Amino acid sequence: MKPTDEIDDLLTRAGARWRADQDAPPEPDLEYMLTGGRKPRRWVPALAAASVAVIAAGVIAVLPNQKEPASDPQQSFAQGNHEPNDELLVRPGDKVQVSGRIIAVPGKTPVFCAPLAVAAIGYPPGKEPTPSCSDEFAVELNGLDLGQITGMTTIKGVRTGSATVSGLWRDGAIDVQQQSAPITPAPTGLPKLPCAAPAGGWPSKPVNLTSPAVKAFLAANAGQVYGPTTYYPNGTSRNAPVVMMLGVAHGDAAAIRAAFEKVYSGNLCVSPVLMSNADSERVGAELDKIVPKRDLGVYQFGGAGMSGGRAPISLLVYTEQVKAALAPVGLDLLDLHPDVRPVS
Repeated sequence: MKPTDEIDDLLTRAGARWRADQDAPPEPDLEYMLTGGRKPRRWVPALAAASVAVIAAGVIAVLPNQKEPASDPQQSFAQGNHEPNDELLVRPGDKVQVSGRIIAVPGKTPVFCAPLAVAAIGYPPGKEPTPSCSDEFAVELNGLDLGQITGMTTIKGVRTGSATVSGLWRDGAIDVQQQSAPITPAPTGLPKLPCAAPAGGWPSKPVNLTSPAVKAFLAANAGQVYGPTTYYPNGTSRNAPVVMMLGVAHGDAAAIRAAFEKVYSGNLCVSPVLMSNADSERVGAELDKIVPKRDLGVYQFGGAGMSGGRAPISLLVYTEQVKAALAPVGLDLLDLHPDVRPVS
């Protein structure tokens, strides 16, 4: 599907509940809201409005760009010699921790395997595929006690289970010092709307995101704004209000809001964000070039999500090699989630 098709589809869904027939409740795009548009191992823009080329009648306001964002979310990242995500760096000899799936092939050192996406296929008993893990996403666990692994099962001679393991990092391996039950990740939930409700609450009223004038405004100002993205502050029941959040990464937020309100109708939240639509597109294009060409252990990355923040990247371990490879993208624009983490 072309990017313009994806955006048209997203905008159509967002406005569907306000069509003439409102008998059915709105259906939020939960996959998009939960993942920020991410798909495994390739870039998927959180919102492709920045790439929509529109020539239409109506108001097209091209706002003066400014170097500084309306609110500078990057400022706190770069202070002194500490660079963004440096607290996640792993060097030889560091004490680290992993938690998740363990695979033990007979005659080989057991490994921790990154939580790669797999197809949800129900295999009949005895027909399950042999557990395996690509070397790119595996960490050898020297000295692991398989007797302490939670939920151990054996499939075609290969044992697999889960555990939390800590020890010393040795260039792709961990010398195990401690092991325990796996850590259950805490649910993160969806981000909250960054604007307070007006007096009397958000009204239930239609939005016109699919109008040519709105599309033209977003395309013309892709270097300054992000989104808009859809929020349901009161849930998704019938007649619940829909609020569109327009992020401002560069420029004067008040001026951008005033210009946007000339073409947009509906509930609106304007909030400072880290990246504009154009910023997000650039980050995605650069990651698309970097990730496939290097043995970096990156297995998932995506867009700026609902909040227009840093682009999330899931990877095995953050090393100096990985840092150097990602630096041209802008380390302050990346939200790293490595499986191997330094611990004290």
